[in-house]
Amino acid sequence: MKIFFDENIDPAFKSLFEGDIVETVKSKNWLGKKNGELLGLVVFNGFDVFITKDRNLKYQQNLNKLGITIVVLISKSNDEKDLTALLLKAKKLLKSKSTKRIIEIS
Repeated sequence: MKIFFDENIDPAFKSLFEGDIVETVKSKNWLGKKNGELLGLVVFNGFDVFITKDRNLKYQQNLNKLGITIVVLISKSNDEKDLTALLLKAKKLLKSKSTKRIIEIS
């Protein structure tokens, strides 16, 4: 599975997705791209999943037409422990082959 982390997700969390291809805004040199352009690049480059903490994304973009899974992490804090738990939930859901295109995890 090809997974892309939005710039608000620490690249250090890539290790939680061992066995998958995980890229970040920084690793692809896409820093500063607006959401619409960034999502277009993600789709064009064949990613299956986009993971973000941007809760407003669903109001700003038509996510259903993208053809990829969007995972929105809704965290109580930016604490590593909280984010790790959410990302592990996301990994489990993604491995279960959920048919949902937009997944909010809290």
